[in-house]
Amino acid sequence: MHYPASLGALALSAALGCSIALAPATACAADVAGVHLEERLPLVPQPLVLNGAGLRTRFFIQVYVAALYVPQKTRQPEAIIANAGPRSLKLRLLREMDADTLLGALEDGLRQNLSEAELASLRPAREQFGALVRQVGKAREGDELSLDFAPEGVSLGLNGTPRGQVADAALGPALLRIWLGARPVDPGLKKALLGG
Repeated sequence: MHYPASLGALALSAALGCSIALAPATACAADVAGVHLEERLPLVPQPLVLNGAGLRTRFFIQVYVAALYVPQKTRQPEAIIANAGPRSLKLRLLREMDADTLLGALEDGLRQNLSEAELASLRPAREQFGALVRQVGKAREGDELSLDFAPEGVSLGLNGTPRGQVADAALGPALLRIWLGARPVDPGLKKALLGG
């Protein structure tokens, strides 16, 4: 699927901090584009902390606020991608988005960051994940999509409700490369998610 750039060409980013202004990483939770992001996710057995957050735009239209939660803050993308522990990426939508649009964006991001062989090996997992996203259907402004990463695979949630899991250990690192890889969907957003 082709997705021209709804998740985008241009980006505004907000670093982890106490306001939308760019600031060094601090212990405060972030507020980005009017969206308050909690400092911690109280997961069991291991709580996660907010590593960074940023705003995704296309032609100055706000698309979503992304927030990345990890066991321990780091500015090293490969450390987050390779971490075998839990991680979570929250996408708070600032506009309506249908499943095909979201899936097209994810597929474009995967193609930018994975080899043909890697894409082929992930095909069954990508298809399963695509089916979960299609079950969500149209996400509305204000909805929060959660991608929760664990050693056993990736879980998808909508507004705090689990929608399913894909049990493939390689899918999580591949999806994280969409935002944190060598050719991220948005370099400015990558920097913001890394707390920079």
